[in-house]
Amino acid sequence: MAELDDWITAGRIAAQALDYGGTLIKPGVKIVDVCDKVDAKIRELGGEPAFPTQVSCDHIAAHFCPDADDATVFDKQVASLDVGVHVNGAIGDNALTIDLSGKHADLLKASREAVDAALKIVQIGTTLSEIGTTIQEVIESHGFVPIRNLSGHGLERYGIHTGPTIPNIDTGDPTPLEDGMFIAIEPFASTGSGSVQDSGDATIFSLVNPKGVRSQFARDVMKEIEQYKTLPFTTRWITQKLGKGKTLFGLRELMQAGVLEGYPPLVDSKRGITSQAEHSVFVCDKPIVLTRL
Repeated sequence: MAELDDWITAGRIAAQALDYGGTLIKPGVKIVDVCDKVDAKIRELGGEPAFPTQVSCDHIAAHFCPDADDATVFDKQVASLDVGVHVNGAIGDNALTIDLSGKHADLLKASREAVDAALKIVQIGTTLSEIGTTIQEVIESHGFVPIRNLSGHGLERYGIHTGPTIPNIDTGDPTPLEDGMFIAIEPFASTGSGSVQDSGDATIFSLVNPKGVRSQFARDVMKEIEQYKTLPFTTRWITQKLGKGKTLFGLRELMQAGVLEGYPPLVDSKRGITSQAEHSVFVCDKPIVLTRL
């Protein structure tokens, strides 16, 4: 059980931080302030961010993380809050969606009910196709489409997106869940195409190929990001320490050298409104939903 303790703690902190973050999402509040406060809450509760807190609104389904000088405020968006925590590399990953427009309650219900239905069938031996089919059927029953090229995922120590891929549609994949797996189930529902594509510049990165770099700026940035190991970080975290000019120059060199991978915002290809729900689970004889308060 000692091995499991870090995962249970990370899941509990992630759930508490997500709940806290949800209370901050209100009209007139800066998105960047919510992200900073949630990251700070994670540390206050004894964890570290497993990835930078993300708030993706309306047609942006995932991977939006504001720069330090981003003045965007909440108004009448549908806002998905995605929060990850690690404790000694063990990860809790969860998400919720809040409708500030008052127009999309059914869309939020679709993703929430999809994750709940999937959690009910999780056990040793459940196939990936069975999970995907369950999610798809629930979302479509509400008149929406699941985002087919976004998915849940496995979790490992210091590994936020590992195998297996947990689909949001029926893929026919007969791969069974195995005893001891850590997974994140992550349905996305959309009023649009059900497919996302990259849009805009990345503000989230991860270290994929550590190696020497030429400029002092790049070396300074490299020194900062090494503390995150293979877990994602955001431009804002580095600019707060090194300043914007040095950070952007260093990141550009590291990207060109293949040291980093960037993750641009992902948007519905028909600009449909999207919602998200997510929980992390430990698969065992009696599966444990790690991120449920």
